[in-house]
Amino acid sequence: MEYKIIGPGPYQATKLWNKIIELFRAGMSLQKHRIHFRSYDNCFSASEAVEYLHDLLRCNQNFGPDVSRKQTIQLLKKFLKNHVTEDVKGRWGTEDVEDNGCLYKFLPSSPLKSFPKKAMCRSDPPEFPGWEENEPETSQEHNPMKSITMRSDLWYKRHSIAIGEIPACRLIKRRELMDADVEEIWKFMTLLHLQRILGLDSLNDVLDTKLVNPKHIMHNVYSTIKQGVVILEDKSEELPHWMLSAMKCLANWPDFSDMKQPRDVFKTIADYHSHLKEPLLTYQHFDAFVNVLGLLQKRQVAIAALQVCCLLLPSENRRKLQLLMRMMARISLNKRMPSLSDTVGNRMLMVQTFSRCILCSKDEVDLVELLATRLVVFMMDNYVEILNILHTLQTTVEEHVAHLRRLKQFQKSYLGIYKERFPTPESEAVLFPEKPKLKPLLLFFALKKPFQPFQRTRSFRM
Repeated sequence: MEYKIIGPGPYQATKLWNKIIELFRAGMSLQKHRIHFRSYDNCFSASEAVEYLHDLLRCNQNFGPDVSRKQTIQLLKKFLKNHVTEDVKGRWGTEDVEDNGCLYKFLPSSPLKSFPKKAMCRSDPPEFPGWEENEPETSQEHNPMKSITMRSDLWYKRHSIAIGEIPACRLIKRRELMDADVEEIWKFMTLLHLQRILGLDSLNDVLDTKLVNPKHIMHNVYSTIKQGVVILEDKSEELPHWMLSAMKCLANWPDFSDMKQPRDVFKTIADYHSHLKEPLLTYQHFDAFVNVLGLLQKRQVAIAALQVCCLLLPSENRRKLQLLMRMMARISLNKRMPSLSDTVGNRMLMVQTFSRCILCSKDEVDLVELLATRLVVFMMDNYVEILNILHTLQTTVEEHVAHLRRLKQFQKSYLGIYKERFPTPESEAVLFPEKPKLKPLLLFFALKKPFQPFQRTRSFRM
């Protein structure tokens, strides 16, 4: 069966859940099994399900080869809880699946989830702030129509405008750009850039644009050190000093470090991040980051999308993410680092330990562990580019803001030119003087009774 990539779009997690259920039901072999002196048809053992589903997930491009056997068992437990499967005696609703010989079967009805219905709302994109000082003109629908007498001078004036001799324009008085205007421009152009990368008609179903704070975007762009790490203004949001020291020691081990027990230090760091109030990518941006999973086959496109998504994060979250990702990447690539676990390698340990504190859903989506693993692996391998500033976006926004400011400066410097191009009523009177009215022509013939009907005379009748 074709393992098709599910691209960006609304309800991404639900689509992936339904897709993996379809593939599992279509490919899982159903056989006759015997247990406790009784035979059951069209069923499978838990071990067989773990084996098949593990291979299915690892070969599926939506999840990747980093899916562990433990995660596969967790997914089977959720299948049982959500009535995707049941044991051969018809019991379900619990999460007691283990890698053993217990028998399970599929339900005859489809267990696919339906997409949630949202209230219809207007999906207008964010707009640039208005620049006119004058009040907007009222619509012509509410203005009573006035009869116009088309005199020759009025006709000439309108005709000259129509053929382009006189520009029919209106002078717009631009006000100075305020800080709030610049922030709205940053927000608009950042969201528009993300929308184009994801290839969506609207971001309404993947991100609540009203909650996007433009101050976070600008701070993440401008308040950084040479390495690109964000500088926080509020030091109370900073990681504790002992935590920064521990992460720095592990990231640079064994250089500049005299620690002898890196496992204990790692356990302390892992315990601190497991108690965060909210994942670093925040609940608000969960759907936006999950949508990037559909772009991972196009590496540069996925990196560009993650660059924009990470700019939307609060500054304290972005800084913590930068420091954590740098530590994870260095540990996973450090061949001199001793094994920090007896069961898995250091690379997989980094992913399994920190994936939940990086990406998690507030609604506990059934595939959240698999989605987080897939995304965190990609971000760890490309963290330098992802957590760097998107200079093309920065240049575009700065050029647009500079253009608006030049327009205001030009209007100040060359107000006379504007007045000549956009004439006032007084200058129009000089430009189009009233023409003298023509006097009526003298009539040389005056008829007393003009246009009298013809009357026949008496002689004519004869």
